[in-house]
This record gives sequence, C-alpha cells and structure tokens, in this order.
Amino acid sequence: MWNIWLCRGGKDVTPILVDGLRKLEYRGYDSAGVYVAGAGVAKAVGKVAMLAAELENNPKVGTAGIAHTRWATHGVPSVENAHPHTDNKGTIHIVHNGIIENWAELKTELRVVGVIFVSETDTEVLAQLIGTYYEDNLQTAVATALKRIRGTYGLAVMSTKYNDQIVLARMGSPIVIGVGQGEHFVSSDPSALLAYTKNVMYLDDGDMALVTEGACVITNKRGNIKEAVTEVIDWDATVLQKNGYDHYMQKEIFEAADVVRATTRGRMLIEEGAVKLGGLESVAERISSIKRLMIVGCGSAYYAGTIGRLMIEEYADLPVEIELGSEFRYKKNFGSTTTAVLAVTQSGETADTLASVRIAKELGLLTLGMVNTVGSSISRETDAGVHNHAGPEIAVASTKAFISQLTVFVLLTVFLGRKRSMSEAEAREILQALEKLPTVIKTFLSDTSHIKAVAEKYAQARDMMFIGRKLHAGIAYEGSLKLKEVSYMHAEAYAGGELKHGSIAMLGPDFPVLAIAPNDDVFEKMMSNVAEVRARRAPVILLTTNDVKISTDEADEVILMPKVHPLLQPIIATIPLQLFAYYVGVARGLVVDQPRNLAKSVTVE
Repeated sequence: MWNIWLCRGGKDVTPILVDGLRKLEYRGYDSAGVYVAGAGVAKAVGKVAMLAAELENNPKVGTAGIAHTRWATHGVPSVENAHPHTDNKGTIHIVHNGIIENWAELKTELRVVGVIFVSETDTEVLAQLIGTYYEDNLQTAVATALKRIRGTYGLAVMSTKYNDQIVLARMGSPIVIGVGQGEHFVSSDPSALLAYTKNVMYLDDGDMALVTEGACVITNKRGNIKEAVTEVIDWDATVLQKNGYDHYMQKEIFEAADVVRATTRGRMLIEEGAVKLGGLESVAERISSIKRLMIVGCGSAYYAGTIGRLMIEEYADLPVEIELGSEFRYKKNFGSTTTAVLAVTQSGETADTLASVRIAKELGLLTLGMVNTVGSSISRETDAGVHNHAGPEIAVASTKAFISQLTVFVLLTVFLGRKRSMSEAEAREILQALEKLPTVIKTFLSDTSHIKAVAEKYAQARDMMFIGRKLHAGIAYEGSLKLKEVSYMHAEAYAGGELKHGSIAMLGPDFPVLAIAPNDDVFEKMMSNVAEVRARRAPVILLTTNDVKISTDEADEVILMPKVHPLLQPIIATIPLQLFAYYVGVARGLVVDQPRNLAKSVTVE
C-alpha cells in the first residue's frame, strides 16, 4: 500500500492531493481515496482517474487532508476496502502503509465491545482501535493504540474535531515530510513532493509527528521532542515527465547511458587505476579486513547481486555469498568481524532486505547499502554505503535502477580488487572501458527496430525460456522477470548448463528460447546449449556480440549487441532484454508502466 498525505495551510487541498496520488500511482493502483477536513471522504476502485471523476461529481473543498492509493494486501480492491478508513463514530480518519500482524486478535476484541466493521482490511482495525482511545487528544490516542500493534506502519491520522491537525507515525514504512512556506506536504516517497518543495525531513522508526498549519513537531519513541533535520532532494521534477516517450518504461530504458554516466560521475580515478566511493570512506579500514561478503536483495536487486558476486569473486579475489532478503532473515547467521553484508535495493525500503540489515547489525556484522533513494531506511540504517544516483524510477518494472546496480558492482569490484590483488593496469583498463560505456549504449539505442520486430514476432507466445552462463545467467533470470512483469507471459530462466537437468523437457516448437551468448570464455558452451534447444525444434532467439558470425541454421533470430569489456557485457546485455519485454507488453496491448498485482516497492513482508 502506498499513499500521500498533505496539510496545506489556507488553500484548497484537494487538487494537490489528487496530483500527489497521480505521481504515486505507480506505487499502487487498486483503489484510491481522500479525506478532506470539513468536507468528508471520497473513494473509488481502480486508478486515480476514477477518484478524480468521483470528486468532480462530489467536490471536497478544505485546507487539510489525507489521501491514499492502494496496493491490496488485506481484502480485494473495493470501495469498502479503500483508504481512508474511519471509526464507527465517524471521527477518526486514517491512511496506512504496512501490515498489522495482530489484526485478527484486535478485531475480535473490538467486536466484543460493539465495534462494527465494514471492510476486510487490517487498517480499519487500527482506525477503530484509535477511535476507542480517542477523547480529546489525537496524538495521545494514536500513541496508545500503537502500543497494542504488532507489525509495520506508515500512518497519517485526522480527527473531525481538529481540522488543522494531522498525526503521523512510522514503524517500518517510510514517511517523508516536505517543508514549504507555512505549509507541509507528507508522502511515502519524495518524488511526489518535487513540484512543491525539495526541502524534506524523514521520520525514523518509532517517531511520531504532529503537523499543523505552519508547524511540525517530531517526537521519538520515548516521547521526547527531537530536532528536525532538513535535507534537500537533488532530483529535478522534470524527471517525472515522459518527455515524448509513449511510456515511462520506454523512457527509462533509453536513459541507460545517462544512468551509467551519473552512477560513475566523480568516482573513477582512471589514471590512478582507482575508484573513490565516498560513502564507504568511514569504514575503509573494516572493508580492507573483510574476508567474506554477503549480498542480500529481492527481485531484480537479487539478480544484480548474483552478477556482482561473480564479478567480485573473479576480479577481487573475495569470497561472496548471495541471499534472498526473504530467506536471509530465517537462516542461521553467525557474527563475525570479518564479514560484511551488502543490502541492494532500489527503494531502500524493501521490508525483507531491511529486516536482513537489522539482523546483520544485531550480529555485529559490517552493514553496507547499495540504494537509489537518498534518505531511505536502509541508507540510514547501514554503517555505510553507495548511492546509485539513477534518479527516480516511475515504471513499476525496474530498468535503470538495475543498470545502475550493475554499474556500482563494477565500481565496487575495482574498489575491492585494488585493496587485494588487482593490478593498477587491470583497474585502469576496466575504468577506461566504463568511461566509454555511455557512448556505446547511446549508439546501440539509436536503432532498436530489430529488437521490436523480434518481440512482435513472438509477442503471442504462451511460454518462453531464457538461458545464459556465468555473468549472463543472472541476466537471463532478470530478462525472464521483466517479461513476466510487463507481458504476463509464462517465462522461465536457467543457467545454460541446467537445461539437461529437467527443464529441457518443456521445449518444443511452441516454446521459444532466448539465449544470451556473447563472445566470451563460455561462448562455445552456450552454443552447445543452443544446439540442444534447436534439436528439440524450439525457436531460438540468440543475443550475441557483434563480432560473432551466426549461420541461419544456428538460430531463428539474432540480436547483436556491442562487444565490451567482460565485466561490462552484462550491462549491455540487459538493455535488449528490457526492450524485448517492453515491446512484447506493448504488442499485447498491456499497461506496461503499471502491471497488475505489482507495487513499485514492497514494504510488506
């Protein structure tokens, strides 16, 4: 669930609420709703446009309000389940991100005292609970109710008795407060605030805030007032526009060259064969002494980690493990002063990855972050880290953040390698190639018509398989994920050598295979796998480098990509797979920016 909350002094709040919801719609789009002080509630199922239409027919005018766009967890998308939720007296109105784990227990308790529920959500339980404690002090009622809660929340609460107050509370779900001239804007994501202010404050877990017209008082988990620290968002509001592209996903794929440039800017000391990662300087001595690195991530970030693992092991001579955030937290982990945990995440709020970081800190491990969102929970809770600087990503399917993660892994490989066995000459060779990479990408993207044609040819297939080896096994998994996300096509991914261990049984004339086979040290092995696929009469789409000559009996379709340094080849290989998924989704007539059932950042566990 994702939402924007806003308090705007002396001006009509409703247009701002709706604008904020539109900017956050990529975070959840099952239903949407607003509560405007003195004017009441409006809700609608579906996208924000449905809510906007409802508000045209039933206007809500006021100077403060809260609003929410939902990604369903408890209960199907419906008007009843849409936020804001209200207590039985109609006094309390709340919007909420997160999960209330003990909702069933509390719901039973509240029913005993006569509370009537109208929705299936855990959030209504919280609204009703706050209502039972509310007498005259809203912040006290919220604080008392939260003592009964187990779970996560990013919460905004209003009362009909005080139209100028909003109470905020955070535990595990992000809250960003924008500071304007005599007004405050509150959101779960800073991107929604850019049109109004770049000055923001972040709540920490356990914090509460009382926002009134022109004032915001923050208290910590002990109830003590804390000094608010204001930071400046360095993003430009223009990045939230499509700029002539048909979809945000298309725009973000075509920004790959800019992403690599932004990710590497100021970090490459090419003549010295060195990398400067300022965010790691505070723990430089500990990093120099680590003997094992554990990478933790979910989804695309996890696949980036599988590639980063191989980069670091081969070029930096450091043992690396890769774990899913959702599994790391349940495994037996051991404390060690020579082990570091690297959390990879676009949003910096992924619940399972954040939980993994906290476990690692409890064990005394060095915790590092690779995060795109400045000020996010993981960027603040890790000991040190590297920001991606990919800029905001609007399409739900991650593209440019993944490119940036791979780029950071190249930088990190050189950074760690130079502390171990990598020579200055080898480091310089890698960095020189990385410096040229944006130009290579830009040239490659100057004509994508062939990729589009291949995608359209196979757009109506029911199934597809992706295969690759070594660094490109992880790219195969990411390519499969992208296709699933935006086209809903059934897609599998395997390391090429695993074909014979069961998965080849699926292949036949109606099961195309996309094989990633650049001209590298496993090229011949991959082409043997391609021959095995062809022998089962499955169509082959071969993604290879432009220095390879492929005959018509080796592949049905060939997509050529530039040949670059082996460490950088996965970055290049990612781009045609992103485009392939995009063009398939468009050919199938789907809304590629907002795939069904998905949210941009998963802050529920």
